[in-house]
Order: sequence, then structure tokens, then C-alpha cells
Amino acid sequence: MTAPSPLPGSHPAASTPLDLGGRTALVTGAASGIGRACALRLAAAGARVRAVDRDAAGLAELTALAERGGELAGTVEPHVLDLTDLDAAERAAAGTDVLVNNAGLQLVRPLEEFPPDVFHTVLTVMLEAPFRLIRGALPHMYAQGWGRIVNVSSVHGLRASAFKAAYVAAKHGLEGLSKTAALEGAPHGVTSNCVNPAYVRTPLVEKQIADQAQAHGIPEERVLSEILLKDSAVQRLIEPEEVADAVAYLCGPQASFVTGTSLVLDGGWTAH
Repeated sequence: MTAPSPLPGSHPAASTPLDLGGRTALVTGAASGIGRACALRLAAAGARVRAVDRDAAGLAELTALAERGGELAGTVEPHVLDLTDLDAAERAAAGTDVLVNNAGLQLVRPLEEFPPDVFHTVLTVMLEAPFRLIRGALPHMYAQGWGRIVNVSSVHGLRASAFKAAYVAAKHGLEGLSKTAALEGAPHGVTSNCVNPAYVRTPLVEKQIADQAQAHGIPEERVLSEILLKDSAVQRLIEPEEVADAVAYLCGPQASFVTGTSLVLDGGWTAH
């Protein structure tokens, strides 16, 4: 029995594996956590990955890890860059086919105690820098009629938590930026989406535990169950590699019709 012919206008790439051979991907915050997992995942798919971070030692570890792996179809190239240098960030994105805006930082403080300079830095790194990176990447993407922008947002791009004014504000802004890029990019073959994980097993989350304990007035050993996982139906941290697989999906042919949306990996948090 022969398989039925595709319907007119149907997409033939429904089961095509991710192949980024010949593509250049830029991943920010690539020295650790989600960024490191994304860099390795995209390189495994054949991309030439520009791994951007201000942590030179972490990038060196990533590069060594990629070289030891040996099975990567692409490459990982370290680029030491502080994203508060917005002009340099925009220049770094030139010629990029896949852009993953992942870099972030966190401070847990009540609003009345939140340092204004830290608020400014968080918004610069997590919202203004993604804007400048997108701005730098789009001319090349538009010229070739193809591009993928994936913004690593958070469940906090969709929900708020106390004591995280800067982080929540930045992630909510990133959601709007991503949707605008999707609307403008669609006629040029460029998609833009967010990935929204709950708490991920990363250094960023591990460093929060003491601050969360102090802010909520509980011992550190109770933070995971009573604060971080309180609203999650699935009672565990998500792994960086799971987030990287979601990013890879949004770069693949199966997701060519997915744009302007948020892929939520929150263990049921937003089901409440």
C-alpha cells in the first residue's frame, strides 16, 4: 500500500532531523548552564557556534569540552564579551543565522531594597542587549530569507514572583520584544520565539538559594520544596539539556510555522 501524497501546501519536513551545517549560531551566556547546553546542542547539529560570555574561564572549559567530545558536527568558538557593551554586542551578531538570547543574572531583594544600579544592569543585559543582538543579526537573516531567533525567557516571563522585580520585568519585556521580532520577521523567513523553563539546575538557580532563604525567612534547606518547586506539578528541577532540546526544536524544519509564541517548560506551573 503506497503512502498518500501530501496535501497541497503541506510541509514535507515533518520528520526531518535538525541539520545546521553551514549555519552560524550565536549563544549568549554560553559559559555555563542553559547557554552551555545550547552551544553544544547546536554544534552537534552542525552549526558553527559563537559562544558569547564574559566568563573567559568558563568559555575555555566549554571549548575543551566540545573538543573532547569529538562527535560534534560543528564547532564552538569562544567570544569573550560583556553584554553591557551594547555596541559590541550588536557587532557580534552580524552574519548570524541562529541567535539564542540566553544570558541572564538574578538578584532577590524586596522592591524597597532593590539597588537601582543592579536593576539597570539586569535590564541592560537581559532586554536591551537582546534587542541590540537581534538588530545586528536581522540584516543577514533578511538578506538570505531565513533566520531563527530563540529567546530564553522563563516562567517569570509569564508569571511574577515576589522579590524579583528586575528579572521579572526583563523577562516580560523580552516576551514582547520576541513577538515584535516575529511579526516583522515573518515576511523574511525569520521566526522568533521564547522558551520558558521553570527553575533549571544551573549556577544561577543555585546562587539564589541563600537570598531566597533570607527574603522569605526560612532555612536554606527548605527553599527548594517551599519556594522553587512550590507551584510546579512536576516536583524537580529541569535540566539544561532539556531546555537546549527545546531551543533546537525551534531551529528545526518542524517548527517553521512556529513564531511569536512561548514554548513553556514549567512542569505545570502556569496550569494553576
